Amino acid sequence: MARAIRRLQLTDLNRSAGRLITPRRGDKHTVYLDELTLKLLTDWLRERVERWPRSTNPHLFVTQVTALDSEGPPVAKYGIQPIFTNLGIQPAKLRIDRILDEAHETADPVHLMRVFGMAPSTAMKYVKAAHPHRFIKEPARA
Repeated sequence: MARAIRRLQLTDLNRSAGRLITPRRGDKHTVYLDELTLKLLTDWLRERVERWPRSTNPHLFVTQVTALDSEGPPVAKYGIQPIFTNLGIQPAKLRIDRILDEAHETADPVHLMRVFGMAPSTAMKYVKAAHPHRFIKEPARA
């Protein structure tokens, strides 16, 4: 997940549509952004332009080093990983927690498929984990 974040391009973000295109297993996945995430990304872009108005780096996230590098490299893994390390979490576990929270709130596997780009069977596993009481099997009758 951290690698995918580092490699996001400015052109992957469509603020007017509230979408972000991310790589997913050799393909592309559309992430529908919630209001808070869209606001944070908009604020970040404003900050980026103010700090580095001459940056031609095509990546969505840059640092003071990569912003002005004429080759336009992505942020190094050491630019993103400490954020997660300092919080004591791993990106994959954060994603799982986010999916479980969304499954708990919506109980809608189609919503999970759309937002997180997962297969129907995976979406159902999350819904079942979040709402086990809805999937209790009745005992077999003799």
